Amino acid sequence: MKQLFITILITLPLLVYGQKNNNAVVMKVNGEPITKKEFLQVYLKNNDDPKYDKASLDEYMDLFKKFKLKVAEAEALGYDTIPSIQKELKGYQQQLARPYLVDSSKNKELVKEAYKRMKEEVRASHILIKIPPSAPPKDTLEAYNRIMEMKKRIEDGASFESVATGKNGSEDPSVKQNKGDLGFFTAFQMVYPFESAAYNTKVGEISNPIRTKYGYHIVKVTDKRKARGTITTAHIMVALQKDAGKSDIQAAEQKVNEIYQKLEEGESFEQLVKLYSDDRGSKSKGGRLPAFGSGTNQRMVPEFEEAAFSLENDGDYTKPVKTDYGFHIIKRLNYEPLKAFDSLKSELQNKVNRGSRGQKTQSSFIQKLKRKNKFKDKKGKRIDWFYENVDSTIFEGKWEAPQINKNKWMFKYRGRKYTMQGFANFLSEVKRANPINMQAFINRQYNDWQNEQILADEKSRLKEKHPEYRALLQEYHDGILLYEIMKDKVWDRAIKDTSGLEAYFNKRQDRYQWPERYQATIFSANDQAKLDTALALYKVDTINLRGILTIVNKESQLNLSGESGKFIPERHPLLKGLSLKNGVNGPFKKEDKHHLIIVEEVLEPSTKSLQEARGQVIQDYQNFLEKTWIKELRKKHTIEVNEEVLYGLGD
Repeated sequence: MKQLFITILITLPLLVYGQKNNNAVVMKVNGEPITKKEFLQVYLKNNDDPKYDKASLDEYMDLFKKFKLKVAEAEALGYDTIPSIQKELKGYQQQLARPYLVDSSKNKELVKEAYKRMKEEVRASHILIKIPPSAPPKDTLEAYNRIMEMKKRIEDGASFESVATGKNGSEDPSVKQNKGDLGFFTAFQMVYPFESAAYNTKVGEISNPIRTKYGYHIVKVTDKRKARGTITTAHIMVALQKDAGKSDIQAAEQKVNEIYQKLEEGESFEQLVKLYSDDRGSKSKGGRLPAFGSGTNQRMVPEFEEAAFSLENDGDYTKPVKTDYGFHIIKRLNYEPLKAFDSLKSELQNKVNRGSRGQKTQSSFIQKLKRKNKFKDKKGKRIDWFYENVDSTIFEGKWEAPQINKNKWMFKYRGRKYTMQGFANFLSEVKRANPINMQAFINRQYNDWQNEQILADEKSRLKEKHPEYRALLQEYHDGILLYEIMKDKVWDRAIKDTSGLEAYFNKRQDRYQWPERYQATIFSANDQAKLDTALALYKVDTINLRGILTIVNKESQLNLSGESGKFIPERHPLLKGLSLKNGVNGPFKKEDKHHLIIVEEVLEPSTKSLQEARGQVIQDYQNFLEKTWIKELRKKHTIEVNEEVLYGLGD
């Protein structure tokens, strides 16, 4: 919920150009100025069709004041000093800084490469020998030799599957089920080195060993195909519970086959969705589902995808398909090839920055910073001291840095010297590590330390170099504080304050009323005869609703459906607008079906109990608490608005 709240509150900033007097102060909160530019960034971001008339500006300013009052109160109460919130803010700061700490030209190159790969899907199998990234050279060599020996066996005639599944074979746990076959995949669905090996290997060939964070792999490419693109479908679904027994599965299969037969006989797909589909989310839309496939984040279970993409034309439909969710009849509504590069560019850039590709763009960025900022390295003259003085206790996180000559520096960057003492202190903070060759370990740590220091220097100047970054960081700061203080003062308080909630409800019980309701059983059937049978069975006290459905649907699962409970007429599509009496109502026909409603009791309008109205009462109590709190904040904090600047925003 918190991430969703902040995502809604914080969207990419809209930079404002061409405005005059951007530094003019539009308002002050406790004496702290907010400029015209800062206010406009927020105003335009929250208004797709911005208006600059007095009424529109006044309305938005009222909301903005409440927002700033809450943030000011959070700061006054020290929310921004709470360790967990500071940690979260630091995490967002790292995330927001990332796009500014990469080589933009390298980023563009990798984005184009990713899009090129997305045009094609690769099917590959692999064999994995696990080895951690920090493994010592001896273990690394042993793992490499093992994978090479397997590759040679395959090249000498052994099948890939037999080597993968045989004794001392692949160490991927899924190999027992898939024999190493990973199916089809595209860019970003595998770690980058593995993805590159798959795309750079021809069909039928086996790659040389590649190293990922998981270990060594050899990859056999078994197929390549053009990207499938994006497909929009509709479905008729007969649902199955996860724990469905044999009889339930048989009944569901019988039902879906009968629906399919009706479809084959010419009945409308949309009508059959309306009459029989169990997917309530898509039922009112003719069974329509969100688009899925290449270039989208929407995925379907493999059985559904394979069946959908096998359809050749819009309007075609499948035979019944079984998935973990039940049985489906799938209809193709629309197909589109992979989106154009420009449509996916922004999304691809984000993925490149977040994933292992981002390490490449960052390494390139650091090299450019070094060339630009007079970098000088004395590693060759200084590193031997560390080889000689760091012992194996460092792998246990117990090595302590001694005092070293402060004048001896390891590297120089932007005129600042980074000393041997600084690197020693960095090493002393190593918690634990897998024992490896000491020189290799020291060299790796030195590279990490050097990169960390250079990036830290660059991060410290981001606010100065990039005003849009500074503004966005402030918005995340305010958004997190707003969420936390609202949670404490309003949302959680309304739930936890049981006595206050009860007192609020007792004073306003007239707001929480049940309308007239019916305790009823509703039957729907294809023909009236089935309703007559259902009514006769209903009158037998020993047969419940499930028993009635079992008897009537013995020959066909489409014969009868039924439900029982307390119904509010206006909220039920079948009952809405009907005048019902106690006892049997109907039968009557609606939407090509026959219906029978048996009203067991008419429940007169009545006051809801607190438990029955709890959701709505909590929401109303939250609104009450917030309004009361805002009144208090207006007295506690001062807000001054410069109306001349405010009403001149559109100039």
